Amino acid sequence: MPELNKPVAAVMGLNHITLSVSDLERSFRFYVDVLGLKPLARWKNGAYLLAGDDWICLSLDSECRTSLPAEYTHSAFSVTPEAFKAFAQKVDDGELQLWKINKSEGDSLYLSDPDGHKLELHVGNWQSRLESLRFMPYEGLLIF
Repeated sequence: MPELNKPVAAVMGLNHITLSVSDLERSFRFYVDVLGLKPLARWKNGAYLLAGDDWICLSLDSECRTSLPAEYTHSAFSVTPEAFKAFAQKVDDGELQLWKINKSEGDSLYLSDPDGHKLELHVGNWQSRLESLRFMPYEGLLIF
């Protein structure tokens, strides 16, 4: 009999993120033209896009959200310092709207897509985040 608390196999990584969208054309243009994701495929009710090596699916959905959710859940994309400056200028120019001001390590912009999905554009990675916690630890922090 297998142990109940032992996982059968480890998760190897994030496979893809699927985002419900109310207007495929509008969302496709946002992710490709504004954020710079690479289009891989597109069909009547969806599209596949590439952000670095990460696969994003846009899926037309009549039940898609209509406003920004209250919770903190969001998807974060890595950007270079140069790209961050360009996106920050788009915020200053009113082309992108923020939903939160960054208070953590690394430069971050918290913005939303046309359907209210919360996104983050972040300069840094998990290593830089853990390094910053050595100097300013979260309450109750344990590093493994």
